[in-house]
Amino acid sequence: MEKEKLDINIAKFQGDLLKWYGENKRDLPWRRERDPYRIWVSEIMLQQTKVDTVIPYFERFMSLFPTLDALADAEEETVLKAWEGLGYYSRARNLHQAVKEVKESYNSKVPHTEEIHKLKGVGPYTAGAILSIAYGIPAPAVDGNVMRVLSRIFLMKDDISKVSTRKKFEALVEEIISQEQPSDFNQALMELGALICTPRSPSCLLCPVQAHCEAREEGIQEQLPVKIKKTAVKEKNMKAVVLMDKAGKVLIEQRPDTGLLAKLWQFPNIEGASKDISDITNYMEAEAGLKVNIVPEVKQHVKHVFSHLIWKIDVYIGTVDEIVNENTLKGSSMQFVEKEDVDWYPFPVSHQKIMDGILKGDIENWIYN
Repeated sequence: MEKEKLDINIAKFQGDLLKWYGENKRDLPWRRERDPYRIWVSEIMLQQTKVDTVIPYFERFMSLFPTLDALADAEEETVLKAWEGLGYYSRARNLHQAVKEVKESYNSKVPHTEEIHKLKGVGPYTAGAILSIAYGIPAPAVDGNVMRVLSRIFLMKDDISKVSTRKKFEALVEEIISQEQPSDFNQALMELGALICTPRSPSCLLCPVQAHCEAREEGIQEQLPVKIKKTAVKEKNMKAVVLMDKAGKVLIEQRPDTGLLAKLWQFPNIEGASKDISDITNYMEAEAGLKVNIVPEVKQHVKHVFSHLIWKIDVYIGTVDEIVNENTLKGSSMQFVEKEDVDWYPFPVSHQKIMDGILKGDIENWIYN
């Protein structure tokens, strides 16, 4: 995109935006210093997650892993437990793997060259954010907020779900970014999208760059950006069971090494919508060599929404009456743990709801009375 084609006074736009940001920026914990590691962690956490949600997780994560080396040296399960509740666990795994690479290949210094793009999980936006915010390099950092703001300012009607459109926005930012204050400029665009140029009912009268906005001039700001809707989200019916043995231990299982929620722990579960629990009892004997007695009434209903999938889980409770095959249990992904130790394992949000609703309730009386 050539400068002469931009129908905007770039210097005036920069000045209006930066002045507003300097007066209105939020006091966020990752903005208090330019440590590239902290900025990196914050940007990964902020992907698909609201700022208010991220703040306590970020502060706890930093207390556990205050340096890049501390995170690199941590066990994966410890990292996943610290991430528990944020969702999109591949973000945590990729971050963990990438900081190990930085420690080994870059002497624990986050690279400030094109090498940063080679790190696992570091896409164009994250790289641009680190380069501009931590190192003061005028690199574009284009996320959903930025695309929404710029689509309105420049009346861009391209579908923002396409990679080609993102590249157009990156080229645009390269033309308009402040060379002297790239950190503040990129953060100002993000902040404007978060606070003023919101998806619905943007506060145009409060906008510091309203005079530059072509969409507002035409009265179509709420129609932008253009994003083609995805296909309908699928629903999956599940049955889960919280089982205790005679010693009061709880049975949990680990998910596979790859795929959705990889390596996280959960209560045993299967697909199914019927109220017949024989499929669960058969599953437990076949997969874990256990003879179980399950209370036939559903004890809890859990609904969890992913970006592409909805789980509807009927939760049952029961007891393990006998280990029919010890070798089957040992070879399975299931194990017994003390009830009070279940919290030490990283669980997805859906099964945390089960933990809170049943395991932390009066489960012994529910089962044995």
